Amino acid sequence: MAADEPGDRERQEPSAQDEPSFSDQVGAAIRGSKLGQLDPAAKPSANALLGAMGGVRGLIESLLPGILFLVLYATTKSVWISVLVPLAVSIGFVAWRVLQKGQPVLAFAGLIGVGISAAVALITGQGEDNFLWGFTVNTIVILVLVISMLMRKPLVGVIAGALTGTPHAWRTERAKRAVAWRATILWLIVIGARLAVQVPLYFAETEGLPGAIELLAGAKLLMGVPLYLAALWVTWLMVRTVLESPDADTPADPEGSGKR
Repeated sequence: MAADEPGDRERQEPSAQDEPSFSDQVGAAIRGSKLGQLDPAAKPSANALLGAMGGVRGLIESLLPGILFLVLYATTKSVWISVLVPLAVSIGFVAWRVLQKGQPVLAFAGLIGVGISAAVALITGQGEDNFLWGFTVNTIVILVLVISMLMRKPLVGVIAGALTGTPHAWRTERAKRAVAWRATILWLIVIGARLAVQVPLYFAETEGLPGAIELLAGAKLLMGVPLYLAALWVTWLMVRTVLESPDADTPADPEGSGKR
């Protein structure tokens, strides 16, 4: 049997150029998410932000488990009741979406978080340990934001590039790069503020300070969805401003090194 000619092998083997890059894959994932419904060039609206959070239903699925924990623990002081009831409600949300043939992604993600938090609290027998998983997630997000900045690819720029279809403009155009850095720092401050407020309350509870766990649960609720929506609104305004700016296409150093 004759050996394949070089040209035949080239036709048989997929070209590396035909395979989507990591940036393309990240962009496709972002555009396919709820966040992909936002148009960075459009005027920010409450309805659009609400849609990005999954609508009223998504907000309920995000907030209700935390509210139930706060109310139940404050009234019963029972770890089992205060973590198992929210877990059962989260399972109900997922089942409801599956039965309606909807998209259970947000509800399922919430179920994972509630489930892990409940498991940790039940294993240790301490109600305050219900918040350890949230601390872990926030820490991971901070690390991702910092790493993206160290790589000179600020995360907000990556996301905005995916939404606008200009993945490289946020590294090569001065105005857009500045917004990407500032918005990423904004999110770093927002997530860091959550830890700065909630971690001391957690340790206050472990030291037996009365009412600390109720304060911790309340802080988590207030610094959760409401704070995220506010940060998303500000980020949207920043991105929209630079997209409309006549100087937005001013070329700059592609690596963002600031060298002259």
